[in-house]
Amino acid sequence: MPSAPKWLFDTVDMFLSKLPRVEVVDTVYLSKSIKKIRFQGDFDNLSFPVGAFMDFRVSDTEARRYTVSYVDIENEILEFIVHLHGQGVGCMYMDNLKVGDIINLNKPRGERNYYDKTKKKVVLFGDETSLGLACSFHRVLKKNGHQFQFYFEMDNENKDICSLLGLQNCTIFPKDGNFRDQGWVSHLPIITSAEWQDAYFVLTGNVNAAKTFKKVIKQQTNGKVYLHGYWLEGKKGL
Repeated sequence: MPSAPKWLFDTVDMFLSKLPRVEVVDTVYLSKSIKKIRFQGDFDNLSFPVGAFMDFRVSDTEARRYTVSYVDIENEILEFIVHLHGQGVGCMYMDNLKVGDIINLNKPRGERNYYDKTKKKVVLFGDETSLGLACSFHRVLKKNGHQFQFYFEMDNENKDICSLLGLQNCTIFPKDGNFRDQGWVSHLPIITSAEWQDAYFVLTGNVNAAKTFKKVIKQQTNGKVYLHGYWLEGKKGL
């Protein structure tokens, strides 16, 4: 529900259980368009599976969904990596958050089961909007001994973001539309390598790019695919 009348959001908020006081305790811009926001609050007895997300009410009539990138329940820490693009209401809300701000948050949700512990080889594809998910995945993949690769298409200003976030095994591609070219995608090393033929592919980011990638995977590999596009040109609040 990215958009709805104010009365509907107000009604829903009355019935949803809110987290106790959640405060912004740190923000840092990793680039002009990537911001890391740290919150502090009481997150005991909450579940944060890989890919857990929370909905932020960014105006009276708009809500936006962000993936939890890191949580430390013992130290009451919750982090998000957000992509600031354009002048959308969600971007403006996140850009304006500052240390000391108190916000209302609903409990995390995670019905999208991204992570499958039985898959020994994992490939995650996305863009700047996928960084929070990648951070969430990275710790679990390392801890549980998976082989993994991260493929990102990024704007040039964000080509070093993965290093800043401590993400390993990352391949960065320019955001030039190549991932919507089926012929180009079919020649990627992750597709042509015999080692990754049975990988588990998690495809996020731009819907059209993810769909093209999925088509190639299905045609040329034995891999399994989980697709969840995060945004589409001309589609508000996807």
